[in-house]
Amino acid sequence: MAKWLRFDLAPSRGKTSVWFVVSKQQGETLGEIKWYGGWRRYCFFPFAETLYEQDCLRSIAEFCETETCKHRQQSKAAIASEFTETSR
Repeated sequence: MAKWLRFDLAPSRGKTSVWFVVSKQQGETLGEIKWYGGWRRYCFFPFAETLYEQDCLRSIAEFCETETCKHRQQSKAAIASEFTETSR
């Protein structure tokens, strides 16, 4: 769990999820975490004029990595389910 940040799930905008990265102290939105197709993973898109220290960056990186792993597991499960359905 992030000490200084929270990750708020945004309303659905498509196939992949989007989260707002919010400061727990000020309540300000600092950026978004969303899928970046070019790298095939969730990435952090910081808003202009925002600063981060190592603990916050580590929390953001861990969140991105966790959500990327979840996304890949769900994709594999969906493909396996599709394959099972078509092979019947």
